[in-house]
Amino acid sequence: MRTFLYSGLGTVLVAGAVLAPGNIATAAESPDISVTNTKAHLDQFQSIATGNGGNRAAGRPGYKASADWVKAKLDAAGYTTTLQSFPTWAGTSYNVIAEWPHGDANHVVMAGSHLDSVSAGPGINDNGSGSAGVLETALAYAASGQTPRNRLRFGFWGAEELGLVGSRYYVNNLPTAERDKLKLYLNFDMIASPNPGYFVYDDNPAGNGARDDLVAYFTQQNVQTEFIDVQGRSDHAAFRALGIPTAGTFAGAEETKTSAQAAKWGGTAGQAFDRCYHRSCDTISNLDLTSLDHQIDAIGHMIWTYTQKDYTAS
Repeated sequence: MRTFLYSGLGTVLVAGAVLAPGNIATAAESPDISVTNTKAHLDQFQSIATGNGGNRAAGRPGYKASADWVKAKLDAAGYTTTLQSFPTWAGTSYNVIAEWPHGDANHVVMAGSHLDSVSAGPGINDNGSGSAGVLETALAYAASGQTPRNRLRFGFWGAEELGLVGSRYYVNNLPTAERDKLKLYLNFDMIASPNPGYFVYDDNPAGNGARDDLVAYFTQQNVQTEFIDVQGRSDHAAFRALGIPTAGTFAGAEETKTSAQAAKWGGTAGQAFDRCYHRSCDTISNLDLTSLDHQIDAIGHMIWTYTQKDYTAS
């Protein structure tokens, strides 16, 4: 997740009640995305960083190795993939774009996460966790035998840590007709913070239906949530700027967990959600696997739900 000052936790709203979702599957219909497989992807990201100077930063060998590895996994699962290159001040970087070649191409549901780390460390929570969760959901969907109503697309963004460069490049280079086909973008950035919270993005009224579905899903799992306004702090910003519905989740970064938050989520009050945020200690040891498990199941729930949403009726 990119660093800059924002109104974030100062304007958090507690989402304590089950809201009225417009198109939500029951808990029984939601997939159980494998946390074991997701952790294995994170082990691979750690191995890549360790073998490439300790990081997976844009313009560095560790980033390209990460992108190539993710693309190969998606290729093998049957996705149509593209490695989209773009310039940055740190050198060439890449987005990995993967599309499931089934469903109505005029109605696209997309999920994404940034794949790069900062140069200080391997970025296993920020944002290996989101990338691993989105990747495992994509692989699980490919293996599920589902017949989608809508087209499903995944984005693994480069150079987020340099200023959301990859996601902006992708959106800005989509023709207007292709932008109009994007019905929802879901973003997952830092979902396994070691002192976790359960935050749901609340910064785009166009995405309130998806936001409410995320809250309702977590409530069904007996997980309390809070709304957070992350504004331009992650890769949904470029989509939101064009009026595309967006939503997402976040487990917390450098902000301090309050006593009230510790009472409802566990963990340690008075400490950061992720004390290793943007540091060398953001390694494979810097994870809460319970948070990861809840969050990846929420990703799966949203993908299974929105690939079947009837957008022709709206």
